[in-house]
Amino acid sequence: MKAPPRLQALVEEGLIDTVVRQLMSGKEAMVYVVRSGDHTMCAKIYKEATNRSFRQAVDYTENRKVKNSRQARAMAKGSKFGRASQEAAWQSAEVDALYKLADAGVRVPKPYNFLEGVLLMELVTDALGDAAPRLNDVAFSPEDARTHHATLLAEVVRMLCAGTVHGDLSEFNILLGHVDGVDGPVIIDLPQAVDAAGNNHAQRMLLRDVANLRDFFGQFAPDLLPTQFGPEMWELYQRGLLSNETPLTGYYQSKAGAVDMGSVLREIDDAKAEDAARRLRMAG
Repeated sequence: MKAPPRLQALVEEGLIDTVVRQLMSGKEAMVYVVRSGDHTMCAKIYKEATNRSFRQAVDYTENRKVKNSRQARAMAKGSKFGRASQEAAWQSAEVDALYKLADAGVRVPKPYNFLEGVLLMELVTDALGDAAPRLNDVAFSPEDARTHHATLLAEVVRMLCAGTVHGDLSEFNILLGHVDGVDGPVIIDLPQAVDAAGNNHAQRMLLRDVANLRDFFGQFAPDLLPTQFGPEMWELYQRGLLSNETPLTGYYQSKAGAVDMGSVLREIDDAKAEDAARRLRMAG
């Protein structure tokens, strides 16, 4: 197919030769299958801020750092240059997260290059070489649901130990792929990833990510529904006791104390927004 305008720069730079087809169009980006010689990859084109429906972006961008002090000042003022700098920082966040998490051993697509708002990365496929399905498109036996749930909890722990919270993890951005000879979940869509230690909303996002996994796999294995892996995981992390080898029980007893009503109301708003977004995705 003819290369979209945003991919033309990559063709001219010799980074890709041909555009095979569009793979998907999501709320934040469009993804194409491209080729460079005999190598097939993904090209993820980030949508401009005005065309995105990014939910509560301020939660995700809190405490994101830029090296240039002029950019930081402009971003704080909200000037035109500042908005452009903030957009560039948002787009590069996924690239940074992918490299960091791949180094930590998390199953994410391998990043190859980033140019002009386009991320070139590994095309995650199934064992037959076809584009891997999302979890949302697959039905599981109770046994498989428990296995994948446990695998993904371990991935979330690995991410947290690397200082990162996905922030928008659900069945819609996890693929069931065949990577390095191993079948299993692959986590995608990380532009909203946050610093676990430096973002005030990290705990809330981590709890929501883990709850999303519980609710999805709980459809197939109802015994997962009462589990409380998120709070258990976060408390261990805060106490410096969480590692990739830490056994989790799924049991957590909250400590008595004052109720943070602001946090409760944010959780309610998040749940409403997540439900609306899920219904939109299901309808599409």
